[in-house]
Amino acid sequence: MTKKLAALVALAAIVATPAWAVVQTVTLSVPGMTCAACPITVKKALSKVEGVSQVGVSFEKREAVVTFDDAKTDVQKLTKATEDAGYPSSIKE
Repeated sequence: MTKKLAALVALAAIVATPAWAVVQTVTLSVPGMTCAACPITVKKALSKVEGVSQVGVSFEKREAVVTFDDAKTDVQKLTKATEDAGYPSSIKE
């Protein structure tokens, strides 16, 4: 009976995870960062977005590198998060 339960749990985990979800990384240009404290605010804002797994912010480069699950969020939500925090951003070309 324990093997059946384990098999059902494993099957549920597979079914619950969308096969089309992809982890993506994007670099955002955040030109409004003007002091060494700004990256802290930007990182905090991006980290609160559901699906974001990693955030690196560089004051020197005025950019944020964000790794996220594209089934849970998208670039538009990321740029909105930085804008709402006072730091408009866009995809870095």
